Amino acid sequence: MTFPLARTAHRHVDVDGVRVFYRESLPERADAPVLLLLHGFPSASHQFRRLIDAVGSRYRVVAPDYPGFGHTEAPEGFVHTFDRVAEVVRGFVERLGLDRFVMYVFDYGAPVGFRLAEERPERVAGLVVQNGNAYEEGLSDAARAFVALRPDTPGAKDTVRDLMTLAGTRFQYESGVAAPELLTPDSWILDQHFLDLPGRQEAQVALALDYHTNVERYDQWQAWLREHTPPTLITWGRNDPFFPEPGARAYLRDLPDAELHLFDTGHFALEEHLPEIAPLVAGFLDRVWS
Repeated sequence: MTFPLARTAHRHVDVDGVRVFYRESLPERADAPVLLLLHGFPSASHQFRRLIDAVGSRYRVVAPDYPGFGHTEAPEGFVHTFDRVAEVVRGFVERLGLDRFVMYVFDYGAPVGFRLAEERPERVAGLVVQNGNAYEEGLSDAARAFVALRPDTPGAKDTVRDLMTLAGTRFQYESGVAAPELLTPDSWILDQHFLDLPGRQEAQVALALDYHTNVERYDQWQAWLREHTPPTLITWGRNDPFFPEPGARAYLRDLPDAELHLFDTGHFALEEHLPEIAPLVAGFLDRVWS
């Protein structure tokens, strides 16, 4: 399944004093169904560039940068927690008038997206889950150690900052990948550029030390899935060093009709397997919106 390459607009919108940057495809139909892309750490909406190109001519694909990420500009004193980031994304959705959408959640995008879903379930027409965890068994030992960090944990901030070096950022892309030559170094170099901007590392440390609040809500999110049973496509890099394969399979416990596809790659599955994943996403969207 192929579509013409999309044209993409790059815009900003003010949400409660946050200047949110976003990418939005310009589909052929003015009333095209909406796909909301929620990115992960340490990236931003640019991680979805090629996916937007692939499916954005048929669908209205919208991808914001969160506060503390990418081109979005947060005011001085902004408190970086997952609750607060979700509030900004909710405001962004409302400013753009996105009344109903399929939500693509990846990594940090899962806790942001599930907060949106809890508040306004009627907006969520379906889910695409790509290495976005909501289950205890989906946490690797490394992820559990990360979740255990608190502001008063000795060396916690240094541990987080070690992930935000160029070597740490590159590791997140290359770990578990079967064909590293398919990865463009532009991805981790651009991520690192944003991580090195003034104030960004402090924002990322604050979010990392707040990550435990997501795990504490897993039971709620699983209950939401069971209650609302959204159509769901799961595409997962099975060699993810943070969110391993059991996290993908766990969704089937609450969503037995979900479609699951595992790929022999790592955390950023789109980097290596876009040619396989983009048609799956397009086909899923066609079924949801038919």
